[in-house]
Amino acid sequence: MKQSIKILWRVFFIGLAALILLILLANWGALGTMPSISDLENPTASLASQVYAEDGTLMGKYYLEDRVNVEYKDVSKHIVNALVSTEDKRFYDHNGIDTYRLLSAIATLGTRGGASTITMQTAKNLFTQNWGTKNIFLRSLQKLKESIIAVKLERNFTKDEILTLYLNTVAFSDNVFGIRNAAKTFFQKEPDRVNIEEAATLIGMVNAPSLYNPRINPRKALERRNTVIDRMASSGYITPAQADSIKKRPIDLSNYRKLDETAGYAPYFRMVLGEEMKKWCKEHKKSNGDNYDLYRDGLKIYTTINPRMQQYAEEAVAKHFSYMQKILAAQDNIKNGSVWKGHENVLEAAMKQTDRWKNARKEGVDEAEIRKAFKVKTPMKIFAWNNNRSIDTVMTPYDSLRYCRQMLQAGFMAMDPLSGHVKAWVGGIDFKTFKYDHVNINTKRQVGSTMKPLLYSLAIEDNGFTPNTMVQDEQQNFGQYGLVPATTASVSGQTMPMAQALAQSRNGASAYIIKQLGPKGNDGAARFAKFLKECNVQAHIDPYPSIALGTPEISLTEMMQAYSMFPGRGFNVKPMYITRIEDKNGNLLQTNISQRREVISDVTAYSIITMMQGVMNFGTGQRIWRYDVEGEIAGKTGTTDDNSDAWFMGYTPQLIAGVWTGCDDRFIRFNSTALGQGSSLALPIWAYFYSKACSDKSLGIDTKSTFVKPEVMTNDIVVDWMKNNATDVTDEGQQGNGTSADYGDENIVPNAKPQDIAPESQLPSDNDKNTSPNGTPAKPLPAKPAQTQPAIPPPANNTKPKAVMPKKP
Repeated sequence: MKQSIKILWRVFFIGLAALILLILLANWGALGTMPSISDLENPTASLASQVYAEDGTLMGKYYLEDRVNVEYKDVSKHIVNALVSTEDKRFYDHNGIDTYRLLSAIATLGTRGGASTITMQTAKNLFTQNWGTKNIFLRSLQKLKESIIAVKLERNFTKDEILTLYLNTVAFSDNVFGIRNAAKTFFQKEPDRVNIEEAATLIGMVNAPSLYNPRINPRKALERRNTVIDRMASSGYITPAQADSIKKRPIDLSNYRKLDETAGYAPYFRMVLGEEMKKWCKEHKKSNGDNYDLYRDGLKIYTTINPRMQQYAEEAVAKHFSYMQKILAAQDNIKNGSVWKGHENVLEAAMKQTDRWKNARKEGVDEAEIRKAFKVKTPMKIFAWNNNRSIDTVMTPYDSLRYCRQMLQAGFMAMDPLSGHVKAWVGGIDFKTFKYDHVNINTKRQVGSTMKPLLYSLAIEDNGFTPNTMVQDEQQNFGQYGLVPATTASVSGQTMPMAQALAQSRNGASAYIIKQLGPKGNDGAARFAKFLKECNVQAHIDPYPSIALGTPEISLTEMMQAYSMFPGRGFNVKPMYITRIEDKNGNLLQTNISQRREVISDVTAYSIITMMQGVMNFGTGQRIWRYDVEGEIAGKTGTTDDNSDAWFMGYTPQLIAGVWTGCDDRFIRFNSTALGQGSSLALPIWAYFYSKACSDKSLGIDTKSTFVKPEVMTNDIVVDWMKNNATDVTDEGQQGNGTSADYGDENIVPNAKPQDIAPESQLPSDNDKNTSPNGTPAKPLPAKPAQTQPAIPPPANNTKPKAVMPKKP
């Protein structure tokens, strides 16, 4: 043998040995981490956690990559056929590596296509962190690892299982991952309902998701879809005639809808839920000892939110505020800007917290120049009360800050008074622009006269008072703790039954009652503060006599729990919004039950109910009957000093709901008490919501249901006297002149009428298949117009109360 041939053979065998060694080293993990047999048998990818309403409606997701797994049987054959014919036509014939395709790629240096098979791409998606590099050496090592993993996948999985793994992990356009999310996003269909042209469009994306995005590049996407159609025809999956017919059709994206943090369902609720779930994940571990990850582990979170009630709540807030905001904007100190005199620091802080300011400072722009830029008129999109909740305009960034801060805000919650299941949650007027939630337990505002029913219930429970007990509506002296009320402006000096005092929200009577709870100056206040803790009010409450008038700052969530003991026949129930949590495979991780505790007797509860019905029939809540509501309703209005906060807490035998309204900055408020009080600003939202909820027969609200009188009560509570003493009460604790019609808002601002505005939530819909994960039908809701992202970020302010999410452990 010639020396040259010997050298050639030595080189060949040395090269072969080196290749084998390289393969072994790669397999052993010497060239980078390789999946174990256990990893291969249980492949994982980042999965979006999903939130479901009580009827199975998908409310939203938490994700880094928007991905949800689907089984092979739930994938249309058209998707599988399009994938195989386009990406790997010999898929069913090779064992993970297509030798012919590999040799062709080497010979042409990849100019006629790469060597990756579907199995290799699956390996890349699952186990190699989707590396991307132009370095030939690193890319070669990448391909080697993919090939080794591909062979192992072929040994551990069937072809159908590998296809499923690929379809569940591949990236589609618009940062959507997995075939189920892609089908839902682009066509609002489950993947088993996708037709041939839709399947071709979806599979056409995977080669280059950005380039072949049908929303951004419709022409290129159409060309790519038709290429996939041709390949399906050449592979025999469809006939040439079918291909020619389909290629003539345009790509239909009329049902496109992408679910994100703002466009999902009940966004304020999902924000609070997400923070709670993060805490839950840190407290619970998977079988491998790792903590759950909300954004990667595909948890399924089932909630109590009722889609229709949520929709009606959002519509109620929008309808009332669409014209109350016009009235506030027409107020002189708002129009001329004098409301900001002495509060310039608020706008200063808000300005410095905007992205505009921060980005300019990073670029080294002088503060004086930045301030000048904030005074230059600029085209922008701002919040407005219309179906899109936005409008294009031209104004200075500085004025846009003032504009946003002058918006009325609201917090609304509705729940079942027995189970505590939260049915609706509206944390503000527009989550895209104003992300500050006004419902959660960490957002606290002064509660005003809504405190009084709690005080009255303690007087009945501990001191033997009854609705007919006579009380004095006079200023009370608490010695070193001062006079309550601070002035005599809101007292009548009369002696009256306690029921009348509550109906007319008499401040002096509340001071008199708290004084009766303890023999010394502050004893009654201390007893009442303790009672509030028993009602599970977690807010810090200083035990001063003034708490009888509602000076403490308490969250709407806490007030809902405290009030639940009235329709709950003495049992207080904690608001509950998670029923169960499952892992990605449907295994139950946690189930929740209602937390109820008896706080007062059913006799006391019924007594308060009767008096609060008097509030609605003869007192500060009379306005309720101007709206289309009927049946037994009990409630209480509340207004704080200078109309900074307006409340209404109301309930029926089947439902309890609470409303807080006001501006985030307390100095921005209605100057007119007739407009800024609870009965004008908060109560109508409750009424609009309840009217729609009662009209929806699917919700099962019976307006003929009544509060149950305890059997031990032998005597009726006498309130007939109020029919002869009823007056139109226009202020919390003060009687006004005239009737409620005299304060009609349309008389102040011409053409200011309530508007029917679409709800904020973008509700998922599916014309072909609309079922929950367990297969039960999910009732479709009316779709709403698409929304666009406003250009102005939500303004911040150091002085406003901040919604503090649950602390991280």
